[in-house]
Amino acid sequence: MFVDQVKVFVKGGDGGNGLVAYRREKYVPRGGPAGGDGGNGGDVIFEVDEGLNTLMDFRYQHHFKGARGENGMNQKQHGKNAEPLIVSVPPGTTVKEAETDKVIADLTEHKQRSVIAKGGRGGRGNARFATPRNPAPEIAENGEPGEELDVVVELKLLADVGLVGFPSVGKSTFLSVVTAAKPKIADYHFTTLSPNLGVVESQDHRSFVMADLPGLIEGAHEGVGLGHQFLRHVERTRLLLHVIDMSGMEGRDPYEDYVTINNELSSYDKRLENRPQIIVANKMDMPESKENLELFKEQLGDNDAAIYPISTVTRDGLDELLYAVADRLEEIPKQEEQIEEVDERVIYKFEKEDAPFKVTRADDGAYVLYGEKIESLFRRTDFTRDQSINRFARQMRGMGVDEALRKRGAKDGDTVRLLDYEFEFVD
Repeated sequence: MFVDQVKVFVKGGDGGNGLVAYRREKYVPRGGPAGGDGGNGGDVIFEVDEGLNTLMDFRYQHHFKGARGENGMNQKQHGKNAEPLIVSVPPGTTVKEAETDKVIADLTEHKQRSVIAKGGRGGRGNARFATPRNPAPEIAENGEPGEELDVVVELKLLADVGLVGFPSVGKSTFLSVVTAAKPKIADYHFTTLSPNLGVVESQDHRSFVMADLPGLIEGAHEGVGLGHQFLRHVERTRLLLHVIDMSGMEGRDPYEDYVTINNELSSYDKRLENRPQIIVANKMDMPESKENLELFKEQLGDNDAAIYPISTVTRDGLDELLYAVADRLEEIPKQEEQIEEVDERVIYKFEKEDAPFKVTRADDGAYVLYGEKIESLFRRTDFTRDQSINRFARQMRGMGVDEALRKRGAKDGDTVRLLDYEFEFVD
């Protein structure tokens, strides 16, 4: 089965906790704090493996979680950093945030890597908190949680040539004739339910990769039929072969088919308007095909598009077409669509820093604190030790939490909630 789009959950490994410990050696008085830092959590990294051509592995595994960092140890020993989790993906994979549709990574080359979810930083041990005022602190941090998010993983085939056209115009048959591919072929619409790839070799031994994709119909760019599955893959092809049924056996007009398909391509992505295209006039062995081809050329008018009449049944015209395709590909640079003008200037802009916390009111009357900075601080605090709790209280006071709660009307004994933790406000 060919799988080309999946939604998965990724989470970087949590950082290891710092340790509270002290040196106790026979002849070393006042040995001092000796708790080591926790190790960093493992990143989740996607890496391109050119041996893969589908996202089938993701069909059975939807969660990828990095390993947790090792906790800090005695004698100021640092916990071991976790190894990254390497997830293999085929070339042509794009990773997007599920919520915002923002592209995180575009992976096209063998062994190319991208960090999708970063692991959490390890917590500091009590050796880090020693000061002249508090030479033996009972303070250590918990490790930070790893980054977690839902991502959509899409595969866009890296084919040189893409076959476009209405269903049942002969694309799959053409692919099976010119390559060793064995696509499913039948006498009804949408035989091709998933893309098929084949390697074509011309008589003069020039080769290229050709993709047969689900047929297009009107409204495909809006998701009608299988169009949305097809159009994702056509983006990366360097040359389009526009296959048209010149026999008119399906009761359609060849020129109208040609116009409709090109409208669907440009509606999906304006860049496809300028993608090099060769018109393949198929089924020329059928009655009335020659007359239809002459009429088609008249309707094209000044359009200088190259037209190659062929028959996949008699194999007439195939060699000439493949020579033309190979010649055209030699003129088109690879990944042409990715070549863009890059502005080398760096512009620095002032961006206002997000507030460390915000205050709101819950339905039960409790005051709720939230915000990335205060929540991160909360997660790193070890609430099993009094000194850590006192330090957290001082940090909140320094942020201005007490003052903000007073302004919202908080009084002695009121409940304040932060994540799953509740405490009383003391004025």
